[in-house]
Amino acid sequence: MALPARQQVTYWSVAALVLILSLWWLGNVILPFIMGGAIAYFLDPLADRLEKLGLSRAVSTAIIGLATVLIFVIVALAVVPMLARQLGQLVALAPDLLASLQAFLNERFPNLLQNSVVNDTLNTLGTAIKARGGELAATLLSSAMTLVNVIIFIVVVPVVAFYMLLDWDRMVAKVDGWLPRDHVHTIRTIARDIDRVLSGFVRGQVTVCLVLGAFYAIALMAAGLDFGLLVGSVAGALTFIPYIGAIIGGALAIGLALFQFWGEWFNIGIVAGIFVLGQFLEGNFVTPKLVGDSVGLHPLWLIFALSAFGTLFGFVGMLVAVPVAAVIGVVARFFIDQYLQGALYRGQTEREPTAHSPISLINEETGEVTGATETTEHES
Repeated sequence: MALPARQQVTYWSVAALVLILSLWWLGNVILPFIMGGAIAYFLDPLADRLEKLGLSRAVSTAIIGLATVLIFVIVALAVVPMLARQLGQLVALAPDLLASLQAFLNERFPNLLQNSVVNDTLNTLGTAIKARGGELAATLLSSAMTLVNVIIFIVVVPVVAFYMLLDWDRMVAKVDGWLPRDHVHTIRTIARDIDRVLSGFVRGQVTVCLVLGAFYAIALMAAGLDFGLLVGSVAGALTFIPYIGAIIGGALAIGLALFQFWGEWFNIGIVAGIFVLGQFLEGNFVTPKLVGDSVGLHPLWLIFALSAFGTLFGFVGMLVAVPVAAVIGVVARFFIDQYLQGALYRGQTEREPTAHSPISLINEETGEVTGATETTEHES
């Protein structure tokens, strides 16, 4: 017997409330499981392809796990120390950058610095960075290490990802067996749409971030920019947020190029041209090829989801923001389609009487309604 709609809404509302409370109270505890599940979801298509080649699920998972660990070790040993060193150098150089900016403004726009607010702000900012530059770098690094604990990454996340990837198909089949039978086809349709959005956006956008980050880092280092690796990594990582990566990365790169290459306009133009070329490639080739334009996640909706979930649940909220935004978007489009096809939207429009359609006749004296069949001129 089918459950009443009100009872089903109650069950799903309780489930959503439990999920929200779990994110709120157990964010740090469930963080490795969320990250492990995300990694398993990201790598599941690769495991399926290896299975089609004749390998078992266990062998496919082992190969993927070993390759992932190898890549992680290479990145940790080769890239992370260089990023940390460039971050420390940039923080130490910040007072000189502000002093150069103040000298430039004093030379080009002397009237601007007569405003004591602007002058005092630059002086205060430079003094604060100079006094607390090392502390700021250490705080950033320690916060990152606290947020993404070494033990979680080295031990817990790989283990969780391995077992979830190994049992992914069985877990999906198990969850499918729990679906209410009266609505199983509808839920499967919605789940396929959600998977299409996530696979098209998340997997594609992560690949876009890696491609653009590598492009910016290599190109900026080849152009001779001192902090090219750091700027490229920041720009690539922030590409996940629409427009933000290009704006912040471009502004940071051009600002550093102005400080380093002042007067060498050709070199400054090369740095600016790298970001122009990167945005051209992203908008016309990389993103359309890897992400596509049919995933249905509007940039404004994505920015709002990241901001809202990040504010409410911290780093864990930012991890689940995109999947939740995709789910809400797909479910909202489903209900909108149902509304547009329903009587509430279409209304009960009157039909034009046809040649044999019954029409109601009202006797003006008695008020009784009688049925009659309208005849056409041909019949008469």
